[in-house]
This record gives sequence, C-alpha cells and structure tokens, in this order.
Amino acid sequence: MRLELPANKKWVFDIDVPIRWGDMDMMGHVNNTLYFRYLEIARLEWMYGLGVKSTPVGEGPVVANAFCNFIKQVSYPGTVLVRTYVSPPGRSSFETWHEIMRTDDPQTICATGGATVVWADMVAEKSVPLPDFMRQILS
Repeated sequence: MRLELPANKKWVFDIDVPIRWGDMDMMGHVNNTLYFRYLEIARLEWMYGLGVKSTPVGEGPVVANAFCNFIKQVSYPGTVLVRTYVSPPGRSSFETWHEIMRTDDPQTICATGGATVVWADMVAEKSVPLPDFMRQILS
C-alpha cells in the first residue's frame, strides 16, 4: 500500500532510523507512540538540514496537528526508512506527509502519517507568514 499523495505534494527527504529494543511493547512490536517519534525525527532532520533550528524565542516551526495510520507491524531488530513529502505553502503553514517502511522490505508501507506545520512567533504565540526561503523550498 502506497501513500496516496495529491499531485501537489513533493518528496523532500529520506532518513533511516534504527529500531531500538526499547521501542517495542509487551505485544512484541513497535509501540504506536514510537511511530510519531520516527515522523518527528524525519521532520526535524529535514528542517535542521535546511538550517531551521528550534528556538523558544524568535520565529520557527511548530506542529499544529499530527496523524499516523498503522498498516503493518514493525519489530526489532531492523531499521525503518521514513520518506518525507511536503505540500505547497499556505500563508503561515504547510503539510508534511510520511511513509514508513523497513529498509529490508522497502516495497511494503508499514505506516503513513504527517503533520501540519505552522510558522510562529514563539514569544507572541501567534502564527506569522512563512519566510521566503521556506516558501521557495515548499513551492
């Protein structure tokens, strides 16, 4: 099962994330909360690669919502590939979309997910327009 992406989404980043023994729950598979961590790792590593740093002052990205669809169980040992896509920018936000698959079975999607990312003034706690450099990357 592949992530159904609208035509206006584009691929921006891939990252391999090791599955840790402690990621599993008593059922012997990766706990559902860890999938959100894998999505976060991909989103942050992509943004850090662009020079975007998280800071409690100034402007930067915050997640307004996040979702994950669990398709196939993942368990230790192994590594997951998290593939990241983005939507065209809005005034102050954009969407991220992700596919998670094992690196030893890259044709099988284990989960899909994403997040709405809003550019915000951290002190004022209000959205602000996306900076031009992000707008160019997302377009």
